Amino acid sequence: MENLEKLRYPIGYFICPVIISKQVRNSWIQELENLPERLGSLVLSLNESQLDTPYRPGGWSIRQLIHHIADSHHHSYTRFKWALTEEAPLIKAYDEMSWSDLMDAKTAPISLSLTYIEALHAKLVFLLKGLEEVQFEKYYIHPDGQVEVTVAENIGKYAWHGNHHLAHIQNLVKREGW
Repeated sequence: MENLEKLRYPIGYFICPVIISKQVRNSWIQELENLPERLGSLVLSLNESQLDTPYRPGGWSIRQLIHHIADSHHHSYTRFKWALTEEAPLIKAYDEMSWSDLMDAKTAPISLSLTYIEALHAKLVFLLKGLEEVQFEKYYIHPDGQVEVTVAENIGKYAWHGNHHLAHIQNLVKREGW
């Protein structure tokens, strides 16, 4: 059996560079732009039983992962907007585990979240590509540890987040031979 930590973090942890170059930032934006298509092409052929399979022992099902990505990236979009329009706003965190235990995360058709992710990422990428250089340094404050997160860092966090969950699904599909 594969190491549980490797199943949980198949691409490793997000490590933000000390200096985020324009080139790195643009590659992260490209990853956000490509996520909806990559995710859809990976999961649309899966059947209901496959969608309800956990990606690891004790982990979320593929269905829950897809709905989690939609929920999480919705929060991220709002965090970008707060950082860009308010002075060092303190954001509200959410209990992602409880959200993923709700009925919609466990049973809703994945098409709802896939469509939402496509629209949300289109809006987000449009916004990010139109920002002025100084806006990437604006930030919000995360309540866990009162950490300042810049717009530039948040781009990286959510590019990593999408790829992190995409890898969960890719690895399960490969292990199961789907």
